[in-house]
Amino acid sequence: MENNLNLAVLIDGDNIPSAHVKEMMEEIAKYGNPTIKRIYGDWTKPNLSKWKNLLLENAITPIQQYGYTTGKNATDSAMIIDAMDILYDGKVNGFCLVSSDSDFTRLATRLREAGMQVIGIGEKKTPNPFIVACDKFVYIEILKKQSEEKIENKDIEESGVDKITNKEIKLIYSTINDLSDEEGWAFLGDVGSLLQKKRPNFDSRNYGFEKLTPLIKSIGNFEIEQRETPKSRHKLIFVKNKEKQLTKAKKH
Repeated sequence: MENNLNLAVLIDGDNIPSAHVKEMMEEIAKYGNPTIKRIYGDWTKPNLSKWKNLLLENAITPIQQYGYTTGKNATDSAMIIDAMDILYDGKVNGFCLVSSDSDFTRLATRLREAGMQVIGIGEKKTPNPFIVACDKFVYIEILKKQSEEKIENKDIEESGVDKITNKEIKLIYSTINDLSDEEGWAFLGDVGSLLQKKRPNFDSRNYGFEKLTPLIKSIGNFEIEQRETPKSRHKLIFVKNKEKQLTKAKKH
């Protein structure tokens, strides 16, 4: 994903805790320049009071939305209308939708149809339809962990980090297969990009690893090779499914 995007950051204040807004904004800055930052909610209600001090510190504009009708989410409607206005203004080329609410699924889909990059940020309880409607989806719980003191490997399980399962290992395996050359090698950068497209919430940090390389090394099912490049000081990393895995796959 490009990191020179102009982004509109729209936050569902009714649905997102305020505790880690600093970490959220730092995460968003990795993907682009947040030129528009708005948060939506009924600011007359006490449940949004924790946000108020944080808005000035992070230059986020509060948008007042009264709940005129019981049972209807006025905040959702206001965010959706604003998002479409911003889209038609043509001043941004990406959106960051901060919510755990599946009501924004259609909005994310519509923005992507218009050629926008869409990043979602929400809690792990976020329904899958909204997650897969985004180009990338980041869990707030992961940002919380990053803001806390670094933990030792032996404590990872206790910290609530997800365990890598066969489902994820098969996803990595098939993605390497999709991209591999005749000798079975695939460029890790391409593997990471395709994993993101296949599953927007795939993030090595969910499993306790800052980057994809150490995650893949930890699994043990894949070979890793670093290659020198004449045009760059950096080594390129390539990955390959181990032969035993390939043989096993052929039998099935």
